[in-house]
Amino acid sequence: MKRWIAGLCAALMLILSSGALAENDGDCVYTLLDADGNRLTRRAGRMYEGDEYISGDDKLYRVAFVDDAACTATAEYLGPATLDEEAFASFVARAEEKDDKKLICMYSTHSDESYVPSDGASSLWKNAGIYDVGGALKENLEKRGITVEYSDRTFLPHDADAYNRSRSTVEEYVKQAPDAIIDIHRDGVDADEYETEVDGEDTSMVRLFVGRSNQNAAENKAFAQRLKAAADKAYPGLVKDIFIGRGNYNQELYPQAILLEFGTYEIEKEKAISATDYMAEVIDDVLYGPSAKASTGERDGAAAKGITWAIVLALIGAAIYALAATGRLGDMWKKLGRGAREMTAGLFGRK
Repeated sequence: MKRWIAGLCAALMLILSSGALAENDGDCVYTLLDADGNRLTRRAGRMYEGDEYISGDDKLYRVAFVDDAACTATAEYLGPATLDEEAFASFVARAEEKDDKKLICMYSTHSDESYVPSDGASSLWKNAGIYDVGGALKENLEKRGITVEYSDRTFLPHDADAYNRSRSTVEEYVKQAPDAIIDIHRDGVDADEYETEVDGEDTSMVRLFVGRSNQNAAENKAFAQRLKAAADKAYPGLVKDIFIGRGNYNQELYPQAILLEFGTYEIEKEKAISATDYMAEVIDDVLYGPSAKASTGERDGAAAKGITWAIVLALIGAAIYALAATGRLGDMWKKLGRGAREMTAGLFGRK
């Protein structure tokens, strides 16, 4: 009897470690459709009404209906994705106030995630492939002078409660006030969803995932959008999209927390590792480089340009009014001069 029970336990462990369980915590792979029935994307995990999706070409959608039986969701198009100005201002303020210390903290909530072509299984309870990908990102960030802490803790099994088990690690990271906290994952959809080419090299796309059920959701989303914008500029096609799903994913603990999905279980691990070099450059740029430093300047420049155009339009309108009122160019300039002196308390309008 004991031998039979031991054998049953061993069989169950083998099933768990071989990835025979669903890739998506018990749900099927969901397909997101637009209002016309066109496929937008797929993800291994349930979609919910109210979830949002920012496509690769920066179009914003919101899930309006979910058919769990068919594992599909239908989304309404909301328009171009725009940056939350208040959340963006908070992001810029932190970038300006931080000291010279560069620190990024990372962990992997789903500690078993692996890559079938390279690791031989989609789920491994020891030496999982996701830690090779996270280790490569750590190394590439460190090459850029950034201190990186990547936890080697495991939070098995791979289930919905894994985020509760990884929470203590995030809480420890928060005390260090890092520049970002990153949860490293991979998706569970078909390989063709993530295969791409960057600079002539076969590599994997990266999906940015944000939890919408927390008080930091707006800032988490703004951080994701900054990462996507920088990636789109430097390496078009590297960042697949941004999914804003129900749940918090421990991101309620920190405003600059993000979940990155490097490829899928069907893709070669080497392609995911290749993507970490490009992604490290993007993260460095957004947190410490030109994108971080230029953020305030870009907005100030845009504001200055807007003020300049407002002045030009006001002057043109005043000139037309003065010409219509006087009927002569000479009188028009005199009228404009008097008006300028009155509006600027004598600062402008003198000969």
